Amino acid sequence: MLAKYDLPELIRRVILAAAAALLVAPLALAQTDPLPSWNDTAPKAAIVAFVEKVTKEGSPEFIPEHERIAVFDNDGTLWTEHPMYTQLAFALDRVKALAPDHPEWKDTQPFKAVLEGDMKTLAASGEKGLLELIMTTHAGMTSDDFQKVVTDWLATARDPKFKRPYTELVYQPMIELLAYLRANDFKTFIVSGGGIEFVRPWAEKVYGIPPEQVVGSSIKTEFRMRDDTPTLYRLPQVNFIDDKAGKPVGINEHIGRRPIAAFGNSDGDLEMLQWTTMGGAPARFGMLVHHTDAEREYAYDRESEFGRLDKALDAAAITGWTVVDMKADWKQIFREK
Repeated sequence: MLAKYDLPELIRRVILAAAAALLVAPLALAQTDPLPSWNDTAPKAAIVAFVEKVTKEGSPEFIPEHERIAVFDNDGTLWTEHPMYTQLAFALDRVKALAPDHPEWKDTQPFKAVLEGDMKTLAASGEKGLLELIMTTHAGMTSDDFQKVVTDWLATARDPKFKRPYTELVYQPMIELLAYLRANDFKTFIVSGGGIEFVRPWAEKVYGIPPEQVVGSSIKTEFRMRDDTPTLYRLPQVNFIDDKAGKPVGINEHIGRRPIAAFGNSDGDLEMLQWTTMGGAPARFGMLVHHTDAEREYAYDRESEFGRLDKALDAAAITGWTVVDMKADWKQIFREK
C-alpha cells in the first residue's frame, strides 16, 4: 500500500500537521480559561459551574437566553470606591470649580468644609449635607451639558493613591467576568447607587455596557425648549435613590425581568442579591466581592464608611452566596495600563 504514496510528500505532510498541532495547542489551552485573572479557587469554580449548567440545553437548570440577566453594582464591585466614592470626589471638585461664582460658600456649610478640605466637618453634615452638595453640583444644566462635565472631569482627574484615571481602576477579574457572561448570551446591567447620568457617559467604553443597560440614582429632569432646541434640564430635586431596597425597584422599572445573577460588595447590595437569588428560576447566583487586599487595593468590611459589608456578609453564609476574597482569589486587581 505504501508504494501508492510519494513517501517524501507523506513525511512532509506529517511534519506540517504536527507543527500545526503544536501551534494550535497553546491557543486552545488559553481558550479553555475564560477567567485568567482569577485564581483556581472556589469562587471561580462556582461561577463556571453556574454558567455551564444554565447554558446547557437539556439540563434541568437550563435558562433560555432572554432570561439570562446579570446585574452588577458599580462602586467597589467593578471599580474602586476608596478612599471615597468616585462620584463624591467629582462633587467635591465641582464645588471648588464653581466656588468663584459663589462667594457665599466661604461661610456656608457644607461648602465651607469642602473648600477648606475639612472632611471631618463634611462627614458630620451627614446625608443632608452630602445631598445638598450633589444637588448643587449636578443640577442647573442640561443632561448633555452634565455628560460633558463628567467626561471632561474623568479625562483629567486622578485617584489620590494610585495616581491613575478612575476609569483605569476597574477590576480586571470583573471585566473578564462580564465578557464571559456575554459570551454565554447573558445580558449585563449596572445597577448602581451612584447617579445614572454619572455612569452612562463612560460605561460602554470601560465595561462594554451601553447606557440603556445602566440603572442608577437620579434627579428630576424636565423637558425645556432653549433657543428652539429641545433639551432635558436637570433640577435640584431627588427623583430616585437606587440603593438598598431601591435596587430591586430600579431593576423592575428599568429591566422588567428578575435577574438570575447578581454581583455586589456591600450592604447596599443586600436587597438586590435577595431579590435575585431567593425564588424564581431553578438556578440563581449571588456573589459578593470582599475587599481583603490592603497591599494591592484596600482591606475593609464591617466598619467602613464607604462600601460597608456587614449584614450582607452574614447573609452570604446563610444563603450560600459566593464570597470572593480579593487577596486570595484574584491574581490581578486592576486592568493593566
